[in-house]
Amino acid sequence: MNITKRAVLKGFFDMLPLCLAVVPWGILCGSLAIQNGFSALETQAMSLLVFAGSAQLVAIELMAGNTPLLTILFTTFIISSRHFLYGLAVRHKVISQPLRWRLPISFVLTDELFAFSHHRKAYKTKARLIYALSAGFSFYIAWNLWTLIGIVAGSVLPDLTNLGLDFAIAATFIALVVPGIKNLASLVTVIVAGISATLLKSTGFELWLVCAALLAMSAGYFTARLTQKKDCPL
Repeated sequence: MNITKRAVLKGFFDMLPLCLAVVPWGILCGSLAIQNGFSALETQAMSLLVFAGSAQLVAIELMAGNTPLLTILFTTFIISSRHFLYGLAVRHKVISQPLRWRLPISFVLTDELFAFSHHRKAYKTKARLIYALSAGFSFYIAWNLWTLIGIVAGSVLPDLTNLGLDFAIAATFIALVVPGIKNLASLVTVIVAGISATLLKSTGFELWLVCAALLAMSAGYFTARLTQKKDCPL
């Protein structure tokens, strides 16, 4: 088996558990959009073009609730802004690669692929680039497939939101976040995010997610400054 084929297969199989983990999430996204008045074409196009699970779900709920456009744009911007940080984090690894590699990688640089990007040799060789594209696009295909199933389910089945499928979102992010808690600043960020999000949402505050994210990032930043940017082992 040549190196290219090995890289493709390894990328696919490494991403497979996460592809399966978001089955409920994708189905929920597709069905929620249909049950809130989106057409099948609009719903599938959102997954094909936006390809951002949490931003899609939030946008669907906000649009269904006739939320002002400015609030929708601001909220989805804040939620998706982490991808800008992902890009900055891997920039030094791909900057020497041709644009034909960097563009597709930037498109599939989701939370899941970023979790695979911490290896010191990530994106450095052709095999590593093929591996990243295989992992990223296999997740892209899976996400759109689950969305399609959700569209069909939302059209023929009762309200799926009562099945608790939205817990898949929390479960996926917990699995991605917990391994990254390696110092005091990241621990403080996670704790503040969880507590503030819970408290703000319980009050019915419209921008609870945005404010919780800003509070958590601020807490993490100041903690890092207080520890003089030195990791504090847990």
